[in-house]
Amino acid sequence: MKPELKKLPAKSSSSNKQDRLVQPLHKTKGIVLRVTKYGDSGLITLIYTELFGIQSYLVQGVRSQRPQKAYQANYFQPGAILELIVYHHEQKSLQRIKEFKWGYLYQELMQDVFKNSVLIFMIELMIKSIRQPETNADLFSFLEDSLIWLDKSTPEMTSSYALYFSLHLCTFFGFQINNSPDSFPILDLSEGKFTDQLPSHPHYAEGSAVNSLRELMKVMHPQELAEVPVNRKDRQQILEIIERYYQLHLSEFGKMKTVPILKQIMS
Repeated sequence: MKPELKKLPAKSSSSNKQDRLVQPLHKTKGIVLRVTKYGDSGLITLIYTELFGIQSYLVQGVRSQRPQKAYQANYFQPGAILELIVYHHEQKSLQRIKEFKWGYLYQELMQDVFKNSVLIFMIELMIKSIRQPETNADLFSFLEDSLIWLDKSTPEMTSSYALYFSLHLCTFFGFQINNSPDSFPILDLSEGKFTDQLPSHPHYAEGSAVNSLRELMKVMHPQELAEVPVNRKDRQQILEIIERYYQLHLSEFGKMKTVPILKQIMS
């Protein structure tokens, strides 16, 4: 049975009439990125949508004390994939959601400690990387598929999943690493390519972690991760390399709060 759309509390008839005239309704999928409390019973949530890119939404009445309403806040957890009916106005920075339901219901992702830690890392990386409210159907599809596959992943896949996701996400922003030629031992982080000579700047990496990173770059589907064994030390170093790489290529990227946590639980 398909989950029913949850309708938010009705507003006044004059307000609803204005919404219909000014803000037509749209059906879109969305991935919840961040949530903050608003007032006594509302939320403001940052969602990456299939139709409108990254948007902020006001969701009213979902933190109600009434039992039949209180559970609705659970829909708006970071990483949740939702099907939404939304009002959209190009000139507004805060949109409204009319109805919502699960787009995909996770089986393990919210309960499994390791998978959830990877999820939180992925969400932080999305927030830091996606800056503009531009539609990108391919990016949305990649993000949605990545979250679903993380939910389904085996322990062998999960151990390198954050690295796989990070190496593929940057391709959507135009600074993917060039993996050719694959015999060069040094990764120039500034240029995003492998080289056989030390660069004149300090932004490079070398050693066994670079060799493992090169192998991970060849993985085109999460299921292939189980076939690319990477030891714990290399995974931790690759995570550091990826963070440095994003910092070099995205202005104001800064430090990631989830990297130290993820390094600790990597096995």
